[in-house]
Amino acid sequence: MKPAILLFILLFFTEQVHAQKKSGGYDPTVPKPTISEIAYGKHDRNVLDFWKAESDSPTPVAFVIHGGGWKGGSKERLDRFADTNALLEAGISVVAINYRYVTSTEEPPVKAPLHDAARALQFVRSKAKAWNLDKKRIGAAGGSAGACSSLWLAFHDDLADPKSKDPVAKESSRLTCAAVIGAQTTLDPQQMKEWTPNSRYGGHAFGLGSFGNFLKQREKILPWIGEYSPYALVTKDDPPVYLIYRTPPAIGKEQKDPTHTSNFGVKLQDHCKSQGVDCELVYPGIPNVKYENPTAFLISQLKRK
Repeated sequence: MKPAILLFILLFFTEQVHAQKKSGGYDPTVPKPTISEIAYGKHDRNVLDFWKAESDSPTPVAFVIHGGGWKGGSKERLDRFADTNALLEAGISVVAINYRYVTSTEEPPVKAPLHDAARALQFVRSKAKAWNLDKKRIGAAGGSAGACSSLWLAFHDDLADPKSKDPVAKESSRLTCAAVIGAQTTLDPQQMKEWTPNSRYGGHAFGLGSFGNFLKQREKILPWIGEYSPYALVTKDDPPVYLIYRTPPAIGKEQKDPTHTSNFGVKLQDHCKSQGVDCELVYPGIPNVKYENPTAFLISQLKRK
């Protein structure tokens, strides 16, 4: 494993330790946003920051969704998931969003962060002319829950409503690509347990608490799993995705960190291949790594002619 990859993974998993702490602002290496705290919805967490890349022609966009289990974290964690300076230097504008947590009154709870992400993406597209953006080239990035949200956007059918009176709702929610760290690729507890026996994540997404109760209630919530689990949504028309994890996989065996195990990545990659969807998987020891981190993948996809 190359040092650059190890450093990127280390930064992300350090973020997980502090995800519940209140942000104190952006890392000093991150430039000041062009515009801050832009409201894209009515809730006080429906805000985003925007960095404009200098260009005479419309620029692609890196759309960053923070991690924190959908229960914490903030857009100020941007540097954990993407390199803003490298993206701007490549002529790619950057957006970092906040969203409602699963503590909202939505049913199921996970609908709030996921639909907020879709709404924020549609809002960014609605600003294409004002912000000099190419709305056909938008790629998502994120870690953990933010990675799951990014994959959900990548695989979900377009949420655009062409008949809506709301101009934002008319915009597309589809992505050009997604590049994510430590992603949960499924929200199906049965799949999680089969892939990683000591799985413990996901019940909170559906308001079910413990993983045991999540598994017990699975049959009752299959329609929700079908709507909100990235794995369940993969179809042949979906964009390319990139997944990076900190440890090698061991399918069917207990993992030290089952919430961010690369078992998730192996199974999604197999599924994507079966559907003809490009999926690059990176973890320590894997050969022939083409892109060392999500930023490199985003640049390669968003700058492609």
